[in-house]
Amino acid sequence: MAKKVFPEAMQRLFDRVYVCRKCAHKIKADYAKVRAGKVKCRHCGSRALRPKRREKKA
Repeated sequence: MAKKVFPEAMQRLFDRVYVCRKCAHKIKADYAKVRAGKVKCRHCGSRALRPKRREKKA
């Protein structure tokens, strides 16, 4: 039986959240700025970011 997830929680956890491909730190940023390369990781300085993946609950 799957639990219902609140849309507010999904938005807080996954909307505008990006993960550094180099050091795996999470960053909140706008999609347009990430695509333009204006956002970099605060920890390692890399500009290679990916969206946070949604976790599968079994």
